[in-house]
Amino acid sequence: MSYVDEVLAAVKMKNAHEPEFLQAVTEVLESIRAVVDANEEKYRKVALLERLVEPDRIITFRVPWTDDKGEVHVQRGYRVQFNNAIGPYKGGLRFHPSVYQGILKFLGFEQVFKNALTTLPIGGGKGGSDFDPHGKSDAEVMRFCQAFMTELYKYVGADIDVPAGDIGVGGREVGYLFGQYKRITNSYEGMLTGKGLTFGGSLIRTQATGYGLLYHTEEILRLNGQKLEGATCVVSGAGNVAIYAIEKAQQLGAKVVTCSDSTGWIYDPDGIDVAVLKEVKEVMRARLTEYKAARPNAEYHEGKGVWTVKCDYAFPCATQNELDIEDAKALAANGCKGVFEGANMPTTLEATTYIQKNGMLFTPGKASNAGGVATSALEMSQNSERLSWSAEEVDAKLKSIMYGIADTIASAAERYGMKGNYVAGANIAGFEKVAEAMIAQGVY
Repeated sequence: MSYVDEVLAAVKMKNAHEPEFLQAVTEVLESIRAVVDANEEKYRKVALLERLVEPDRIITFRVPWTDDKGEVHVQRGYRVQFNNAIGPYKGGLRFHPSVYQGILKFLGFEQVFKNALTTLPIGGGKGGSDFDPHGKSDAEVMRFCQAFMTELYKYVGADIDVPAGDIGVGGREVGYLFGQYKRITNSYEGMLTGKGLTFGGSLIRTQATGYGLLYHTEEILRLNGQKLEGATCVVSGAGNVAIYAIEKAQQLGAKVVTCSDSTGWIYDPDGIDVAVLKEVKEVMRARLTEYKAARPNAEYHEGKGVWTVKCDYAFPCATQNELDIEDAKALAANGCKGVFEGANMPTTLEATTYIQKNGMLFTPGKASNAGGVATSALEMSQNSERLSWSAEEVDAKLKSIMYGIADTIASAAERYGMKGNYVAGANIAGFEKVAEAMIAQGVY
């Protein structure tokens, strides 16, 4: 049995109750098999793969908080510090009822390679809670965030672990978390990213993941003799990533005709009106039925259906495993030429394989949605220097990083005889950097 197969078997036995984590590890190890086989003796000697798939530590804690009626609730909080071989742990905090250890392990594992691809000195981690901020008052969210940080502060810091936002954790939550950290530690440091512009945040951070996704796509298309200008695109999601992916796609000359939320989806043949979408989701915090009310020519449909719309390119920007094999078949049947992940692992393994075998371009989230964490790292740099860069400076750096990731993964895939396989290219390029750092630092 090969080294990869041995480690995969052990991971499946130890983590049988964590399907998302198993999916992520399987995808990575299968796609770096050629690299591992070529260096098997060296890697075995230091148990490199065994250490790579096991988090450095998992911190679990209770979070008691009081609602506006005076009733006490108890949530579970987590921080998974996965790997800091190339820099402090870096990864978001997710507040959502679906959060459990397996989801955060999958996200933290993916973050290790994503962060390596940015070329910036940041390791991988992830955290969060099963708390649902939806429908809660500002005071309830504040009390929860303060209780959460009262425990988490012991394990994070500007040179240790730098969390950021994720699903359910936006500017409001980051502000409350940062305020509590500052209060407890009596220090003012860049230990959180995604902060407000008045207290150390970076321009373009809000737009970064969506903008970065489109910069990356633009370069991948160029490498394959295609372009966004004049293309019809479908996007899932209506959160931060989706909104700014739609905005940038349309700035680059494409027409985006769909978006979605947890209850339904919009088809707007005239192209999604970003101003209306922002009003509905960022100001009103309402469902997409309100978009339909403002745009009579648009169609609103309950449930799922974005991937049935004819398009040139598809951008899953909602959540993990949202695009399955039937969706992939529908996209192929409608002539889709490429799928570019805006969310973390939104495409199932079966769907990914089908997309690649049917000649569509495909880039995994660890490459294509790395713009958010890249700009978070740029925020860390600005905090360290006590400087604030202009929007133009940050956007230029973001574009350069995302173009660089596209070129890097294309080169890595070609180097191992898998030209055009950007899943393999992303995993190989990220793995090589992390593996080299782990070996250089000894067994720990």
